[in-house]
Amino acid sequence: MTTRILLASTLYGAATLAAALDAGCFEPASRTILLVSNNAANPETTPGLDEMSGFERLRDRFDEVRSWNEAIHPFHPGSWSPRPDDVPLWERHLRLLWQLGDDPVHLVAESIQVVPALAVTDIFTGAPIDLYADGLMSYGPTRNRITPLIGTRIGRVLHLDLVPGLRPMLLREFGSEPAVVPTEAFLKVLAEIGADAPDLPGIPAAAPADDTADAGVPAARQPALLLGQYLSALSILTADEEEDLHVKMVRGAHALGHRRVVFKPHPTAPARFSLRLEEEAARLGVELTTVEAPVIAEVLYQRLRPGLVVGCFSTALFTAASLYGLRVARVGTELLLERLTPYENSNRVPVTICHELLPDVTDRAAVEAQRLGGRTAELTELLAAVGFAMQPKVNPDLRERAVRYLTKHQDARTMRYFKRRRLTVLGLPGGLPARMAFIPRNARVRGVVRRVRSLKRTAAGENRG
Repeated sequence: MTTRILLASTLYGAATLAAALDAGCFEPASRTILLVSNNAANPETTPGLDEMSGFERLRDRFDEVRSWNEAIHPFHPGSWSPRPDDVPLWERHLRLLWQLGDDPVHLVAESIQVVPALAVTDIFTGAPIDLYADGLMSYGPTRNRITPLIGTRIGRVLHLDLVPGLRPMLLREFGSEPAVVPTEAFLKVLAEIGADAPDLPGIPAAAPADDTADAGVPAARQPALLLGQYLSALSILTADEEEDLHVKMVRGAHALGHRRVVFKPHPTAPARFSLRLEEEAARLGVELTTVEAPVIAEVLYQRLRPGLVVGCFSTALFTAASLYGLRVARVGTELLLERLTPYENSNRVPVTICHELLPDVTDRAAVEAQRLGGRTAELTELLAAVGFAMQPKVNPDLRERAVRYLTKHQDARTMRYFKRRRLTVLGLPGGLPARMAFIPRNARVRGVVRRVRSLKRTAAGENRG
């Protein structure tokens, strides 16, 4: 009488779970509960995924849909976790609330490193866990150290085959096995969501009935789709720099021959992010449509059949390329590789994958060639080295592979993925020579540097006076 509880906070995640259920990725359970968490800053005024268009097409996959927000009210799911002494009380409360009795529970969670997944798995102590990952972060190392009380309970990491042939690194330290959610099942679910999506101004109401409707039409005559990410909210870029990325997107699409562009901003991005884009589109003579409705990018793939999808390091670039066979291009990844701090920032692997595999929007030949395959082995070794540099304590066994990669590959192309200071601290090839490595750790040298800087600041102040 096992009850399976599947936790989701996005419609994309719920679609992944629905596809996994359709494809038989789970053993039969007597009861299946979809536990919905609304992690928005103001969930009282922001619709949850179960209120979004398209969700009704997924509902019949689950016996019940429950709200995590209601269960822990008045706490916020994005910041709350139970105190260790209160865990037994919370498990008793949830078992009564959801009428679980003493039935064994199987958890299927997302983003296990943070709440709410961490809170749910803490409360149901001892319950086996499957993790599902719907983004490029699954190809990187576990970003936070996971306690063995949770990590040893995770059997599998279910993931979409976004980069065919690439094996996820997430939770490898616990021996969790990656398992692919079949692409066909996922595309079927996305088609159901798309069929139920609302009418969007300037966007066709439905995809062509014939998948070959655009065959033979030059890609440049089809619209280009631009994907916003709201990176300034993560303090990676400034608002002005992010707007510059949007301008570069429309310029790149225009240079490739596209005269109609659709912009899908991040749902939480401010409205002003579209203003400079609109001004640049008008200057270039490009017809611009901004999609303000909360739909996932895959709905636009189905309805627009875009000739090009441009973004920074969004997972949606790879669903476009690998799942829908669309042309894609990147912007801004070189800047982000410089800006991401600290080095172990979990966005580093998605940015690395996009920069390594996707063409820059200004490189016409590479965009037209569009070759994503055939580089899995090289990318695997690069990510092993980056993953060790990011989380050496979590993946100490990757040191030898990192040394081997960095010994063979030290050029301008590969070294942009690493920081010399990081390599020096870890004693990896490419860092400072051993005879100079003591300098950053030498207290006397650091003291001298601080005094010199202090004197410079004092002198500068006196000169201004």
